[in-house]
Amino acid sequence: MKKIIIVGGGFGGLYTALKLIQLDWTQQPEIIIIEKNDRFVFSPLLYELITEEMQSWEIAPHYADLLANTRIKYIQDTVADIDINQQKVILTNHDSLLYDRLVIALGGTTPTDLVKGATEYAIPFRSLENAYQLKEKLRQLENSEQEFIRVAIVGGGYSGVELALKIADRLGNKGKIRIIDRGSDILVNSPEFNQKTAKKALKDHQIWLDLETEIEEIKEREITLSYKNKSDTIPVDIVLWTIGTKPVKIINKLPLPQNKQGKININSQLQVENYPEIFAIGDLVECYDQERKVLPPTAQVAFQQSDYCAWNIWASLEEKPLLPFQYQPLGEMLALGIDNATLSGLGISLNGDLAYLARRLVYLYRLPTFEHQLEVAFNWITSPLTNLIKNS
Repeated sequence: MKKIIIVGGGFGGLYTALKLIQLDWTQQPEIIIIEKNDRFVFSPLLYELITEEMQSWEIAPHYADLLANTRIKYIQDTVADIDINQQKVILTNHDSLLYDRLVIALGGTTPTDLVKGATEYAIPFRSLENAYQLKEKLRQLENSEQEFIRVAIVGGGYSGVELALKIADRLGNKGKIRIIDRGSDILVNSPEFNQKTAKKALKDHQIWLDLETEIEEIKEREITLSYKNKSDTIPVDIVLWTIGTKPVKIINKLPLPQNKQGKININSQLQVENYPEIFAIGDLVECYDQERKVLPPTAQVAFQQSDYCAWNIWASLEEKPLLPFQYQPLGEMLALGIDNATLSGLGISLNGDLAYLARRLVYLYRLPTFEHQLEVAFNWITSPLTNLIKNS
């Protein structure tokens, strides 16, 4: 029996595995996911935890539950090394595993070592643990006697804007929030409609924008900014770090072709250069669209890569032609606080509660398994009634 090993259970890894079991195999292979965490995190909805619009089990289901009724084997462990020549994955707490096809989808990490004090005092926003840490910090501050809660968000991209508006809605008049970005504008890669809508929402919520601003240092209760060569130190209660993505450390020591940023070089079929039995997707590769533009490390890109990755693994084992990856831009959605969003793509532009509903439905459809989709949908339908009964 052929063995397909997938290291990393994020969007790229998990969805590749789920697609593989849907394909028509001459002989079913063994499919194994190796992931150090016990939960999959649907990161586009992670912001909803801050405002308690959604619950942890909806956004971050356990792998054991997700894969219980599938042929996919899940091993909770950390990859210690990969022996490329022996085609073997070496694990920390389990026996080594040989593979016929390998998918490297380990994702990336947020580099907080770019500024003095960021590693110690800034909170990234990538994982369930990050969301819990932020929620607990907000809870402590909300229960304190201080008049205002001062939040600085580093990065004016998608994550920074969505976080700012969710926190603003949670804190109300008590929140004093600023977005800090070294660029001259926010959401520079967004469609014009989404950018304008987001800017209006930020203005309505009185969120400050510190553009063309560098961060010199972060301390426990203060942050030092530099604007036009002038430094200013301001008090702050929470610093959130939403900029940058770098490959996980293990990638650096693998003898695979990499670019200057440490990302793995792949061909158009998502195979690692010179290693056709190894596929790599997600944050740790530099992937291009049909016009040779570098694609951002987003869930949408990984979601589409997983389809091609699964197909090409199947094709390589079934002796069928492989397909070059072709990215289809399906639009962009941004949460702009509670019950508010903006959506632009495929000839459609929406904002407000209608865009919020559309965003919810699109993400419901993209949740990893049909069973989980049903559970979440049922909860969305019944929770308003349950809350009404509780409050009556």
